[in-house]
Parts: sequence; structure tokens; C-alpha cells
Amino acid sequence: MVLGTIPVWQNQVMLCRRAIEPRHGFWTLPAGFMEINESTHQGAMRETLEEAGARVRLGPPFTIFDVQRAQQVHMFFRAELLDLDYAAGPESLEVRLFTEEEIPWDDLAFLTVSKTLKLFFEDRKKGQYRLHSGDLYDAVSWAGAFEPMQ
Repeated sequence: MVLGTIPVWQNQVMLCRRAIEPRHGFWTLPAGFMEINESTHQGAMRETLEEAGARVRLGPPFTIFDVQRAQQVHMFFRAELLDLDYAAGPESLEVRLFTEEEIPWDDLAFLTVSKTLKLFFEDRKKGQYRLHSGDLYDAVSWAGAFEPMQ
């Protein structure tokens, strides 16, 4: 299981530029593999601290993706940055806050991150956040997947 956060400060979202493979040099939300004996909440907060040096107030789960080709589940939580005291960890080249217009869409590392961000900004415009889930069948298309839960 891969766990991560969507760290928000005012109208900006935090992204990390990867210092490791796969997708070295590409941008991602802070996320990583769950460890033994930790909850999903603990894992998401730990990964955010390790990759971005950021402390967050964890909100509810936002996206849950089945990534069958990788035999993984990716889960992202909404999160609020507690302060602006953050720095790149050993797995990040840099950490930055982006407005929606500034997001480097063509340089995002993973489809799950791209889809999470698009859904986040769509929900934010509606003023209502919902849990989104679905199966990610391939790296090219997600048509028909990720319908919000009712």
C-alpha cells in the first residue's frame, strides 16, 4: 500500500521533486510505502514528514486507487500544513508550494498523483470534497474509473 497526503497551505498544494527512481526528477505528492505495524494515517503522516519535512493535520481519505499492474493500492489523504517550516528529505530534490495554475502537469511522476490533483481541484471548486475510488487499469487511460462514492 502506498500512502500519501495532499498538503495544502491556503490556496497552494505541496509537491516534492523526486530524488529517486522511478521517475527521478518528476513531481509528486509526498507518499510512500506503508510499514509493518503502522496505520494508514500514521504512514501518510510519516511519509509527508520524511519526503517534505512537513508537519500536517491529517484530514479524511480523498482518493483510493487500485493499481493492479503494480499490485498496489494508492491512498491519499487531504491534509493541512501546520506551518511553512519544511525542507526536502533524502528522497526529494526540492519541495514547493503550487497554485493550481502553477502545477507542472506534464512533469508529474505518477498517474495516481495527476488524477488525485485533478479531482482535488474539481472538488475544491464545487466547495465539497468527496471520497473518490477506482481501478487504474493502465498508464494511458482512466476513462470510466474513479467515480465518486455516493
